[in-house]
Amino acid sequence: MSEIVVQAYITLDGVVQGGGGPHEDDDGGFPHGGWAADYDAAHGGDDDGNLVAEWESRTDALLLGRRTYEIFARSWGVWDESADGFTGELTRRYNRVPKYVASRTLTGLSWVNSHLLGPDLVGDVRRIREQPGREVRVWGSTELVRTLGEHDLVDEYRLAVYPVVLGTGKRLFTAGFTPSTFVLAETWPLSSGVVVSRYRRRDRA
Repeated sequence: MSEIVVQAYITLDGVVQGGGGPHEDDDGGFPHGGWAADYDAAHGGDDDGNLVAEWESRTDALLLGRRTYEIFARSWGVWDESADGFTGELTRRYNRVPKYVASRTLTGLSWVNSHLLGPDLVGDVRRIREQPGREVRVWGSTELVRTLGEHDLVDEYRLAVYPVVLGTGKRLFTAGFTPSTFVLAETWPLSSGVVVSRYRRRDRA
């Protein structure tokens, strides 16, 4: 059985929007695009990169909402697999693993090994979760995460909490999110000041 793992770079006030770049997600006129990348650049985020490399070594599939899928497809989906270091390694991995996409508007997917989920999203995700494997990775995709939480389909939240307050932006856990309880499995600080914590379902702790 695979595990659904939601990963996020998140601020102290719960914002997860647009951490990677200025135009990654500017919905609602979000003015702080690239906040996580900027923080890492200013505070030495080398161990952050090592952490992501270790996480992604366990990825057997991606589960993404439309917007995150399109961002990934325009980057990892077209970058050079022969690039040195982590970029080439992750590009190769992401091209090879299946990518499951939740969307009500997309009719076709161009990135290799991509699969559009049907109208029974919950049933499709349950079938994906029942397949043998390690981690099915969810990045971004706040609407999808809300649906997964509503149907008790998240096995782990893996959060890198930045000591940053933005005051605006999309939040991982919004008003009306389904109440749930997780067990703190592990937590540790990075040299940059970011604190990483893993929260697991009680039956998988």
